[in-house]
Amino acid sequence: MSRFVTTLRARPMSIRLAPPAAATVWTVRVQCEDAWDAVRMEVLPETSVRDAKHAAMTALLPDVTDTDGYVAKLRGIEVRDEGVSLQSAGAVDGSIVLVTSRRRRPVR
Repeated sequence: MSRFVTTLRARPMSIRLAPPAAATVWTVRVQCEDAWDAVRMEVLPETSVRDAKHAAMTALLPDVTDTDGYVAKLRGIEVRDEGVSLQSAGAVDGSIVLVTSRRRRPVR
C-alpha cells in the first residue's frame, strides 16, 4: 500500500536505518528547513529521534557540524529528549519530522 509520505517531493533515494531483515519498517519524511529539502527514511519504530535527525542532516546539510543547534519537531512540537524512540515521541508510520534551527532568525 502506498503511503502519503512516499508521494511527497523528496530526494529520490531513501535513507535506510532499519536492518534488511526487520519485520516492522516505517517510512518517515524528514524535512530540513534550512535546506528547503527533504528525505524519505526507512526506520524502525525504536530508532531514536536523534539518529533520524543526524542521518537527515548528514544528507541535507553536510556542512553543518553542530547538530545540537537544530531541533526536531513532530506535529509542530519540539522533541525535547531526542534520545527517545520515534514511536515514544509520538511518530507513526508516515509521519513527517521537521528539523529546524534552534534559534529564531529575524525576517528582513
